[in-house]
Amino acid sequence: MAEAMVSNTIQCEFESHPGHLGVGGHHHGGGMHSRSVREAAISALGAGETISEVARKVGVSRSTLRAWREDPLGRASDDGCPRCSRSSLDGPAYAALLGYYLGDGCLSEAMRYFALRVSCDATLPGIVADVSSTLRLLRPGMKVFHVQAPGVIVVQAHWKHWPCFFPQHGPGRKHERPIVLERWQREIVESHPADFLRGLFHSDGSRTHNWATRVVAGEKKRYDYPRWEFVNRSDDILGLCTWALDLCDVAWRRPRVNAIAVSRRDDVRRLDELIGPKS
Repeated sequence: MAEAMVSNTIQCEFESHPGHLGVGGHHHGGGMHSRSVREAAISALGAGETISEVARKVGVSRSTLRAWREDPLGRASDDGCPRCSRSSLDGPAYAALLGYYLGDGCLSEAMRYFALRVSCDATLPGIVADVSSTLRLLRPGMKVFHVQAPGVIVVQAHWKHWPCFFPQHGPGRKHERPIVLERWQREIVESHPADFLRGLFHSDGSRTHNWATRVVAGEKKRYDYPRWEFVNRSDDILGLCTWALDLCDVAWRRPRVNAIAVSRRDDVRRLDELIGPKS
C-alpha cells in the first residue's frame, strides 16, 4: 500500500483543482477535451445543430468544433491514442493501470498535456518498476519520470490523451464523486480481473500477518495467518474491488467500512498467485 502517510505527503489528489477536466469538462485547445465531450459534440453536429448551438451546449470553442466536423474520427490529432483511433489496447496493461489509478493515482492538467501520477511506497521498488513498465506497454516509447518525496516515489507520465483512458477523472477527490466504469472498461476488467486486482492491492492494499486465539481442549492457542487488505475511502472503488475478487473466485469480507479483507488461507494463496508479491 502507498500508505495514508504517502498520499498525505504528496497530496496526490490534484484532481480537486477547479481547473481540471471532468468527464464533461473542456479546455480551449482541440486536443485537451475528453473523448465523451468530443463524441457528444460530433453527434449534435451530425443531428443538424449549428456550431454556435453546440458550442454553448458543450462549452467548446467554435474553431475546435469546426476542426472536429472536418475530422470526426480524430485521425489528425489522435497522437497514437488507441482510444481515439479505435485501435487495439493492451488489455492486461490497461486493467493494471486502471487499478493503480483508482488506488493511488491522479490526473492533473498542464498547459498542453495531462500528468498521470501514481504514488508508490519508496521501499517497494518492484511496484515502481511495475507501474513504469505498464505505462510503456500502453504507449511504447513514453517517457516515464520518477519524482521523489519523503517516503514516496511518484511515477509520472505526460500525455494529452490520459482523459481518454480515465473518464472517471473529474473535480474533487475520488471518494467525493461517483466512480463508475464505462462499458469498454468493464469489458477489459472482466477479461483481466487479476491485473486489475494487482493494481488495486499493490497501490492501496497490504499483505500482513494477523493472529487470533482459540480454546482447544481447554487450552488457549494462538494462530497466525496471512491476510490481504484493500483500504479505500470510496464505496464505488471498494465495490469494484469486490466485483473483481468475485470474478476470480476469491472470498472476501468487509471488516471495516473502508476496507476489504481476504483472510481465508486458500483465498490468500490464490490472490498471491494472481497478483504476485508486493515488493
